[in-house]
Amino acid sequence: MPRRVPAAYDGRNSTSPARGRSGPRPRRRFRTAAVGAVVAAAVLSGGAATPVAAAPPGPAPSGSGHGDPALQRALADLVAAPGGPPAAIAILTRDGLRQVYRAGTAEVGTRHPPQPDDHMRIASVAKAFSGAVALSLVDRQALHLDDTIGRRLPRLPAAWHAVTLRQLLQHTSGLPDYSKSQAFQDIVRADPRHHFDSRSLLDFVAGRPLGFPPGSRYAYSNSDNIAVALMAEQVTGRSYESLLRQLVYGPLDLKRTGLPQGYLLPRPFLHGYLTAPGEPPEDVSEAISASGAWASGGIVSTPADLSRFIGGYAGPELLSPTTRRAQQDFLPGGSSEPAGPGVNAAGLGLFRYTTRCGTVLGHTGNTPGYTQFAAATRDGRRTVTVSLTSQATLDPALLARLRATEEKFVCALLDDRGPEDWGFRP
Repeated sequence: MPRRVPAAYDGRNSTSPARGRSGPRPRRRFRTAAVGAVVAAAVLSGGAATPVAAAPPGPAPSGSGHGDPALQRALADLVAAPGGPPAAIAILTRDGLRQVYRAGTAEVGTRHPPQPDDHMRIASVAKAFSGAVALSLVDRQALHLDDTIGRRLPRLPAAWHAVTLRQLLQHTSGLPDYSKSQAFQDIVRADPRHHFDSRSLLDFVAGRPLGFPPGSRYAYSNSDNIAVALMAEQVTGRSYESLLRQLVYGPLDLKRTGLPQGYLLPRPFLHGYLTAPGEPPEDVSEAISASGAWASGGIVSTPADLSRFIGGYAGPELLSPTTRRAQQDFLPGGSSEPAGPGVNAAGLGLFRYTTRCGTVLGHTGNTPGYTQFAAATRDGRRTVTVSLTSQATLDPALLARLRATEEKFVCALLDDRGPEDWGFRP
């Protein structure tokens, strides 16, 4: 029987207690014009805005062992950089041994360091979750990679009907991106907390043709994973949220992960920030409704759960060997958003990152207040996650620094020296 997920995860706004206090949270007042404009430019797709003021470095790494001082410095330098995030947390896991690196503060004005069980928005890493649902259904022969929109979702525009599930998962569909439509942007600009009908998000671009013939080239689109989730619902007769619980959260023991519809986050959480000219850093953790992202970026998780997920999805735990071969048929030049470390290539709901130290498989994501990177080795036994509390894509220099930092963590992950040399203690 699927695990029951707390109400806060299932679309109702949480009133769970805050860290250090109890009772329902008051509704925050946001600078609507400033926040709405920036969110509209940046939601799901990585637009531009003013960088966040840097926060001081946080405590030394925690976990099993003392960690690698060079990695701790790299993370602290990222937080201390101009426009750096108020907090960063990275988790390295190797053969069951975990190392946690932290810098900065989980909430500006406090000394709370980021924690592995703090909730956060995982942005487009949610697309890997929709890949996990769809490919699990392929394994069960409920879906097929060559199933088309015309067969499974005939109400969508006839011009889209030839697009296949494989092309949706690999971003070669040509579907126009609903999150870039003017109508969607106008709604978010006016009310970042607007509650969308998640299953009608593709209506924003229903009058548009495909951007190119399906399968002819790569173009990252948030519409792709909305269509994937709708296909999964059509063939099963069940909600996408329930499929996540049955096919992903349960098998991987993800106890603090869910797909909300509202804007509130379960406590405790990593606060995400943006700034505007002449204004102090603005906490946008609860400024936007997850309903406008849904299967393309609405999932809330924790660094610890994200680490478990990527090990299971990139590794052999969730999928059959045959389906994994299709999942890992990578298209050179297909880059995640934002680009991950090294040279990127696109698989099915998964990216390959070829670094100077070797290759890992994973996904990235960014949304106002958060930037994410999660990757694993092909056997799933080694994982790395790096989570920031600002949108690094808003500053090219910060994004370049982040990618270099991610590569350092990947190199540590792939280092074949013994646990003591790697910074772990059994």
